[in-house]
Amino acid sequence: MGYYILALIVFLLDQLSKLAVVKWMTLYESIPIIDGFFYLTSSRNRGAAFGILQNQRWLFIVITLIVIGAIIYYLQHSYREKRISIALSLILGGAVGNFVDRLVTGEVVDFLDFRFFSYNYPIFNLADSFIVIGAGLFILDMFLQSRRKAVN
Repeated sequence: MGYYILALIVFLLDQLSKLAVVKWMTLYESIPIIDGFFYLTSSRNRGAAFGILQNQRWLFIVITLIVIGAIIYYLQHSYREKRISIALSLILGGAVGNFVDRLVTGEVVDFLDFRFFSYNYPIFNLADSFIVIGAGLFILDMFLQSRRKAVN
């Protein structure tokens, strides 16, 4: 149950942050937080990461439903792996956050905008951040388990 609460917290943080951006910023407005490096920029994305596969709404909805189902199945049937369950909870909360955006409006609200010298990293949101953190934890756990097995 605790893993679902974590996923719910991730989802709520994501949705509240997107609501604030939509409510208090105009589309494409950019507010410098750390000038030359980090901005809040109101943007919309009809694709996946880095804007790929634009306007493939139903593809993303179907894929996300499959991922959500697989994560829920895992959380229901394998609760001994704490780090993996935390990772999947982060991914679940983020996936549901972006899923709701796509389902309701057909696009995802993005606003975290990092710029490194002349390189402008693709704008993203909290859901994307939690998905990446969860994937990183998942990969870390796989690495640690393989090292543990190699030692034994």
